[in-house]
Amino acid sequence: MSKLPDVNGGGSVLSRVMRNQILIPLAALFLLAIFNLIADPSFFAITLKENNMGNPVLSGQLISIIDNGSELAILAIGMTLVTASSKGQDISVGAAVAISGSVILRVLCGTDNSPETLQAPIIVAFLVAAVASMLFGAFNGVLVAYFRIQPMVATLILFTAGRSIAAWINNNQLPIAPGEEFKVFGGFIPGIPIPTPFLIAILCFIVTWAMLKFTNIGLYSQSVGINEKTARLNGLNPELIKLATYVILGLCVAVTGLIKVSRISTINYSVIAKDIEMDTILAVALGGNSLSGGKFNMAASILGAYVIQFLTTTLYKFKVPSTALPAYKAVVVIVLVVLSAPVVREKLSRLMKKIRSSKNTAENHA
Repeated sequence: MSKLPDVNGGGSVLSRVMRNQILIPLAALFLLAIFNLIADPSFFAITLKENNMGNPVLSGQLISIIDNGSELAILAIGMTLVTASSKGQDISVGAAVAISGSVILRVLCGTDNSPETLQAPIIVAFLVAAVASMLFGAFNGVLVAYFRIQPMVATLILFTAGRSIAAWINNNQLPIAPGEEFKVFGGFIPGIPIPTPFLIAILCFIVTWAMLKFTNIGLYSQSVGINEKTARLNGLNPELIKLATYVILGLCVAVTGLIKVSRISTINYSVIAKDIEMDTILAVALGGNSLSGGKFNMAASILGAYVIQFLTTTLYKFKVPSTALPAYKAVVVIVLVVLSAPVVREKLSRLMKKIRSSKNTAENHA
């Protein structure tokens, strides 16, 4: 996981902190927490209650944030790598989640839209969906890497057609997966009061940490994003690296699709994961990562995803109309993204250094 270089060759602890990418999502999280603490302290209340299955589970706004924010955080992992390597974003992840969820239900339900029992093991359904999602990711990756199509334009194809493909997979029907076993992935594991999506997200974080630590995919993605020609001269294959990041994002999509359809055991093709691609991109940007590619901080992206969900939950808590939600979110996020820009952080660092220097000079004269 990368950090911005210390261009001043060291500097004070404060200067280094000001240049750290994770500062902005942490500051945003702190401000949101303070706002909610002042406006309504009950926002932080967590209670233990029984769910529909009679199992004790944790409940509250914070639990809702880590529950729903986990889907966004998982997608942010893949989107960060795609952004770093291809200097662009995949806007088709919402439609791809719909396809993934539709494939899972197709495998679980077979030809019967309301079977009495699951027609296949859940792991098989997920693996089939994972393969399908990675193939669609590879499709996007080929357009970007080999045909040199700008990422947003290339992924606009699946963004437009994806939900229709998802509906076609199940013949425009809404299959319902039977039993409580499947609901565990979007709900709670019996005996564990923490939402399963959060546990799945933690597993994804661990796998991502291991991947970035023990493989070169992170370094290669950054190298290609910073300077593709130099990366090629150093023996890297930029096209293959870009393709690999889109395939990884496809796997993240499959995991999110499993969680999404598991929550309600069915699917609504036009609503499932609606606008999640925008929140995912915002999470990457809020993490201080440049949307034009290059260096990234995965931890900051993941934290950014939960901050975005924190903001969304806060707005809903204070009864902001759903139609106005994007406008409120846009204003806040624009401010945060501007503050997260490296040039702004560098100027703030220089300003603090100048103030500190002036203070030291004044003390010396005194």
